[in-house]
Amino acid sequence: MPVCLIESLRTPRFSGIKVSVAEHIFTVEAATPRARLDEFLARQLTALSRLHIRRLCESGAVCVNGIAQLGGFHVTDGESVVVKLPAMPSNSMTPEALPLDIVHETASFLVVNKSAGMLVHPTLNVKSGTLLNGLAHYLNQTPDAAFIRPGLVHRLDRDTSGLLAVAKTQRALSILTRHWQEHRVAKRYLALVHGVIADDEMLVDAPIGRDETPPFWRIMETGRHAQTRLRVLERHPANTFIELEPITGRTNQLRIHCAHLGHPIVGDKLHGLAADTASRLCLHAAKLSFHDPDTGTWQEFNSPWPSRV
Repeated sequence: MPVCLIESLRTPRFSGIKVSVAEHIFTVEAATPRARLDEFLARQLTALSRLHIRRLCESGAVCVNGIAQLGGFHVTDGESVVVKLPAMPSNSMTPEALPLDIVHETASFLVVNKSAGMLVHPTLNVKSGTLLNGLAHYLNQTPDAAFIRPGLVHRLDRDTSGLLAVAKTQRALSILTRHWQEHRVAKRYLALVHGVIADDEMLVDAPIGRDETPPFWRIMETGRHAQTRLRVLERHPANTFIELEPITGRTNQLRIHCAHLGHPIVGDKLHGLAADTASRLCLHAAKLSFHDPDTGTWQEFNSPWPSRV
């Protein structure tokens, strides 16, 4: 979903207090049919979490063609989306010198191997120590150079380790985002699950929706279409080592589908076993392939299963 972005800065006054507000204006072009407003904004405002975006919509800070809309509103071609955000002095782009594992880098994008336990971007409660903070520092170490804003093409859960593609230019972000939307990428995850899976391969087809009570995202008849391919790599007495291929990209899809099979991922505190004492979630984004946004060549990246899980 390519967009045309214009940003302006306005400083309204409320009861004598000067408050800076950044107004982000997007024009939807070639929109995916029935694209939700919150999903659309998540792809454009990559520094914000889905929860933050949802709350912005609920607060009336997001307007489509001049009318405030909730996150579930569906945007279409040509519509204008305006988001008003407080211009905070410190945000997700505040550079921090954090350890990063850069797997590959070009002038327009990079692939980073994210460690388990690291947030991809800040939340309402966590403002620093995230991957975006570290990348903002890594990409902007040349004095007086134009600021490079890392653009998230996709995301990984905090507890999931592995490969993540990040755009360094707006052009690369637009191209890679479109490729992700058109499923022109290949992703494979490795996971250790509880129990022994009998079948060597299977297709998990179970819709995922959002409820109002924890764990919020779960299997629901009214949920959105969700499919995952599963292949057994190794069987152990109490566990199975598997490869997972997400055909769709729903929130927590791999974790939910494994739990739905009765084989939750080891270390999954949200969808797993209550007695699970694993120190981390045993889920790793091991393979990532996509077309280089500059040359169009097919690029393949691999990350081995972590030695410590």
